[in-house]
Amino acid sequence: MMVGGKVKKPGKRGRKPAKIDLKAKLERSRQSARECRARKKLRYQYLEELVSSKERAICALREELEMYKQWCIAMDQGKIPSEIKALLTGDDQKTPQSTSTKTPKNGNITMILL
Repeated sequence: MMVGGKVKKPGKRGRKPAKIDLKAKLERSRQSARECRARKKLRYQYLEELVSSKERAICALREELEMYKQWCIAMDQGKIPSEIKALLTGDDQKTPQSTSTKTPKNGNITMILL
């Protein structure tokens, strides 16, 4: 058959597949599967650690929120928690804590007025 002035040979297009040793091909496939499983295991470990750290952060924030709620309840009753007094007066001494109130870890107090 003539196409554009060239003689074209009949047959399949593209490269002929090289004859690959079947055992070598199976071993490469097994090795690839092992590596894939190892990557998957590492990915799941990373995600589990990430979830765990986020859960710890959420618990810490909930505790801090509860502390602020207790402070607000006390202030609504006309009482000023000792921790707030200490922070306002600049006392760095530890004051005895009353009914499960804590000073925030960062030492900052944010008050929201409604």
